Amino acid sequence: MRRHLPSTQALACFEAAARHESYTRASQELALTQSAVSRQILALEEQLGVQLFRRTRHGVVLTPAGRHYGQQVARWLQGLERDTLDVMAHQGHGGAISLAAVATFATRWLIPRLPLLAARHPEIVVHIETQTRPFLFTDTAFDAALYAGTPEQVANWPGVQAQLLMQEDVVPVCSPRLLETAAQQLGMPRGTGRAHQGLPPPALARLPLLQQSTRPYGWRQWFDAMGVSDAPRALEGPRYELFSMTAAAAAHGLGIALMPPMLIEAEIARGELVVACPRPLRGERGYYLVSPAQPQPPVLAAFAGWLQDMAVAGPLA
Repeated sequence: MRRHLPSTQALACFEAAARHESYTRASQELALTQSAVSRQILALEEQLGVQLFRRTRHGVVLTPAGRHYGQQVARWLQGLERDTLDVMAHQGHGGAISLAAVATFATRWLIPRLPLLAARHPEIVVHIETQTRPFLFTDTAFDAALYAGTPEQVANWPGVQAQLLMQEDVVPVCSPRLLETAAQQLGMPRGTGRAHQGLPPPALARLPLLQQSTRPYGWRQWFDAMGVSDAPRALEGPRYELFSMTAAAAAHGLGIALMPPMLIEAEIARGELVVACPRPLRGERGYYLVSPAQPQPPVLAAFAGWLQDMAVAGPLA
């Protein structure tokens, strides 16, 4: 059966003209004559049977169909260019993965481990872009996604397969100075080497709490799980949208935060944050590698296996 594939030249001309809404600027960008660009777009319109531009006295304007098609073509050409550069860079060996990921998890957990990926699979390159919500893989150039969500949310993501990497446990953390000051105020003896052993759950209920705006009842759930009914500040305190903001606020002594330990490994290693109470709470969300519901290409399968090993290995040494 004959495939309806326009020429790459026609698509390149259309994409440039659509982006500028100008044949003249498209011709300058592509080093072609204006008439050549016009002929390519007319041929494309005839092949599609759809008018992409409306001609006016002052130039051209995209039709609604042209605007939509232009977005799809731009995405396709970008993906084709990226894949071409990857093949040129690797001379046909290995491959690249275009990964959508939640920003904090990518920055704080994945990227610090990528040197280990390079050591095991030097032939794999990972491109990362921020994406927080489910999407249709057929509408994007992504090969996979690192997604944070509940099992129900993952189950409602159509046309995908999901690999659970880890659950999002949370634990109270704060600056060492805040923990030491709180212990002194409570009259708890804190000898040398004991300053970071943590406080009992009821003691945290009297301290300033930092709130995660995406988890508005996080502290209430933690206190309930710890059997603390008297927690007047459970819903009070400054709210921050990102875990990275909450971690920074806690490190600067503004209060106690509920944080997934996997996202604050660096702060804990540097001593900027300590565990205020060693009583974690299993969160509702988990971190998943999500990919289209079909056999994974070898490069993605190798990446998925490495990810699972990293999740099992725990914190970086």
